[in-house]
Amino acid sequence: MGDGSIDLAREARAKAYAEPLEGLNPAQPELFSGDAMWPIFERLREEAPVHYTAESAYGPYWSITRYNDIMAVDTNHQVFSSAKGITLASLESQAEMAKRPVRPSFISMDPPRHDEQRRTVSPVVAPHNLQRMAPVIRERAGAILDSLPIGEEFDWVDLVSKELTAMTLATLFDFPFEDRRKLTHWSDMMTNAPGFGPVKSWEHKATEVSACFAAFRELWNARVNAEPTFDLISMLAHGEATRDMDVHEFNGNIGLLIIGGNDTTRNTISGSVYALNRNPAQYDKLRADPSLIPSMVSETIRWQTPLAHMRRTATQDFEFEGRTIREGDNVVMWYVSGNRDQRVIDNPNAYIIDRERPRTHMSFGFGIHRCVGNRLAELQLTIIWEEILRRFPSVELVAEPTRTHSVFVKGYETLPVVIPRRN
Repeated sequence: MGDGSIDLAREARAKAYAEPLEGLNPAQPELFSGDAMWPIFERLREEAPVHYTAESAYGPYWSITRYNDIMAVDTNHQVFSSAKGITLASLESQAEMAKRPVRPSFISMDPPRHDEQRRTVSPVVAPHNLQRMAPVIRERAGAILDSLPIGEEFDWVDLVSKELTAMTLATLFDFPFEDRRKLTHWSDMMTNAPGFGPVKSWEHKATEVSACFAAFRELWNARVNAEPTFDLISMLAHGEATRDMDVHEFNGNIGLLIIGGNDTTRNTISGSVYALNRNPAQYDKLRADPSLIPSMVSETIRWQTPLAHMRRTATQDFEFEGRTIREGDNVVMWYVSGNRDQRVIDNPNAYIIDRERPRTHMSFGFGIHRCVGNRLAELQLTIIWEEILRRFPSVELVAEPTRTHSVFVKGYETLPVVIPRRN
């Protein structure tokens, strides 16, 4: 870490501890894009683990910042419901969305509808299908890595992370393979606010997202009139719980599957390169013992936390850890904070690829909404690193990354690297 980064971290810490406790507001995308949110979460975990922010660009909300408290909220869907959405939406975004139809998806549903719809798509990420997909993912990972320039700077996010996840997602949807980067583009359109990522304005966002849904509607129309096949669109078109869903619900599920299948894995692939470069002793350890790859993958998923939070809405007044959460209140589970809770994870700010229990993390969530594709994410990360270690002496970071401007997607816009020539 350069001197500038150390100064910024020091400044962020001083600011977080100077603020009156009730004024703390972790939901600031500028903090995340500057990697400067950590001191706020540290203070909240210590002084106010169930904390109320009365005013923010997202309206009022509760922050849950300790590991065990987050798990308690995540596994209590009767009191903490997903039905009104799973992310903090800015007041500006809420005003824009009010002009458009609601697009429900199974992640923003409670049982029984949630369970029925999730069950429809889950076979695509079942162990037997992952086993079938693994050689295809490996072949593609190898082709991507073999096409990279050696000895020249390039953007790892663009040439590797986006490309592998777009290929895998196109396969899951049986989406036209040559158009796979549209999936990446649409994911970025859905998750960014105007002025960030590819989004120029709210109108631009709405137009591009509509184009996405129109393309998937065509795929639905083709699959619903054909014999069932083993892809997500056909599963939705023929599934008992999903074949009669209306267009808005279909769109909501498509948006969920695109973002879930794209952002999380892509940002963890980038995060692994960043983390290993920032912790060279761990990189040395990995090169010396590639059997540590699965453990390194889990540690990266914890350390990166590709989705910083999930939101719930209280269905009733509820006493929680000495605070009264009111019916209708927004409750934010900050996974990014829970993954750094020293009460549960030893030395949590350190990146240690051979931890004793590397899968002790909350990046996939808990309870009924636990990430349906978590094993596929781990598989892609494991395969790409097996292939990297076979080919390259190292992948070297040449400058700090540009980070995503978001309080939800915790990721990288660019990651400049060089693969050195072998001597």
